[in-house]
Amino acid sequence: MSSNSNPPPTMPSLPWRCSSSLIMGLTGSMSRGFLYGLNRMEVVGLDRFLEALDKREDVDGRERGLITGLSPSDAWDRDRTDGINCIVSNHVSVMDDPLIWGVLPFRYAFNPTNHRWSLGSYDICFQNRFLKAFFTYGQVLPTHRSAYSSHGGLFQPTMTEAIRLLSSQPFSQLPLNLSQGVEASDPFTAGTLTYSTNNLDSFPSPSFYPSRKHSWVHIFPEGRVHQHPTKSLRYFKWGISRLILESEPLPDVIPIFIDGNQEVMHESRQFPRFIPRTGKDIKIAFGEKVDGEKVFGELRDRWKRLVQMQKDALRKKGGKTEWEMGELTEGLKFGSEAVALRKEVTMRVRLEVLKVRKSLGYEDEDPKQGLVETWVEEGGKETGKMKDGSWVGNT
Repeated sequence: MSSNSNPPPTMPSLPWRCSSSLIMGLTGSMSRGFLYGLNRMEVVGLDRFLEALDKREDVDGRERGLITGLSPSDAWDRDRTDGINCIVSNHVSVMDDPLIWGVLPFRYAFNPTNHRWSLGSYDICFQNRFLKAFFTYGQVLPTHRSAYSSHGGLFQPTMTEAIRLLSSQPFSQLPLNLSQGVEASDPFTAGTLTYSTNNLDSFPSPSFYPSRKHSWVHIFPEGRVHQHPTKSLRYFKWGISRLILESEPLPDVIPIFIDGNQEVMHESRQFPRFIPRTGKDIKIAFGEKVDGEKVFGELRDRWKRLVQMQKDALRKKGGKTEWEMGELTEGLKFGSEAVALRKEVTMRVRLEVLKVRKSLGYEDEDPKQGLVETWVEEGGKETGKMKDGSWVGNT
């Protein structure tokens, strides 16, 4: 086998695709049975959301990625700006994902090509070989939490994967290395089809395949379970800003609001704590697609100018002026203008979710709820019941 005689694969192997379809389908089917068979469901805007998914079914016809709203394990939990928590749905229960995708008809559940990718905490979802296989086939990307790993934060490799999944191919002109005398049933075993989150492990790189271009990435913005009596939201963390500023082209953004899952798995529940509660009223509302250019266009233009300024400065110093998508210079990571842009993007995303919340009849929340300073006042109490009557949890 040689790299010259073997063109790069356009999609994962058939066994891989079958395994992914089975896990995604069965999980979605069980979630649907639980939601509609054992609880009282109200879904707003589902037809509109399904229409958006139907337009994305033809991979070659996709023009941009889709961002909606983490994995079954609250992938992040630090009240710090280095967290990568993000996106466009509130997070009220450890059951939010995959449970909310039970609202999708069965034909969507068994089609992973047109289903969500999410980000799951490394220390929970990838503890052993079985969990690693289950969540990897289930389209969950391994994410380090800063509170539990030195490899966490806004700029970890998994964020690069998410940005590339949302974007167009190709990302690199580097030659594919499928040789080294290894006959493999799945191309993920070749080095260039994998990436490492900590320089020791190895995970498949889903963004490598053209069949995954302009994918759908779903993560939560609050970064941890937040169950508030008035259904208010915590501040949103900055991961969403990277996905919106750096993906090419600008992905579609659809805000979602969830209410009721907190009763299925409330943080105050007693034994048997691991069993979901039934007979609850659950509401899931899919908002209108955000006018991305109107809301984020000017901020993306500022980001592009900032990137060009960095390149010009490096060129004068004789430094590297080209880098792969998802790679950033120190200035683009920590510079004051870059930080300001991330703050503004994140706040605008939060406002879009609040619009969906308001459309359901909830009262306007206190503007201070969106500020990190409001939550820092809780001090060192990381989980449990907060001073305002809300409950916060990690899992």
